[in-house]
Amino acid sequence: MTEDEDLHEEAEEIRAQTAKGAPEVAEHDHVAELERQLEEAKAQVLYAAAETQNVRRRLESELKQATSYAAAQFARDILAIKDHLERALVAVTEELRSDKTASQFLAGIEATARELESVFAKNGISRIKSVGEKLDPNRHQAMMEIPTDQAEAGTIVEEMQAGYMLKDRLLRPALVGVAKTPD
Repeated sequence: MTEDEDLHEEAEEIRAQTAKGAPEVAEHDHVAELERQLEEAKAQVLYAAAETQNVRRRLESELKQATSYAAAQFARDILAIKDHLERALVAVTEELRSDKTASQFLAGIEATARELESVFAKNGISRIKSVGEKLDPNRHQAMMEIPTDQAEAGTIVEEMQAGYMLKDRLLRPALVGVAKTPD
């Protein structure tokens, strides 16, 4: 022990002995202890209130995120259906379109595709613009490089699969072919 610690300990012993014989010192010590406990309780209450407010804010933020993006997985699943509809419509020949029965059937498929687009728009799902744009790795996934002098290197010249956003989040990147300078 250091000399300061010895003196401090000796002073505490003298104080304890004196307090036994002097009720005002004991009362003062008791009041001081109660004040210390009160300050400690106030600090704990403030900490608990701050923690409660932080939890409330975090829950509000999580609720906002959950409500905004709750349908993300469902939307990803629906994108496959949209892809199939688009492929079906692209595959239809002019001969089939001129057939009266087939054209009525195709009109129903086209109406379904339009309705799906409308639902997407209403729910904040939008198609990513690709062809003619610069490759953005946050929105596009380059699948191949296409040698061409018709476009600047790094420009998207072909889209194999459309990409989609849900508000400001990527649902699915667009699969694209990117121009490169010919060898």
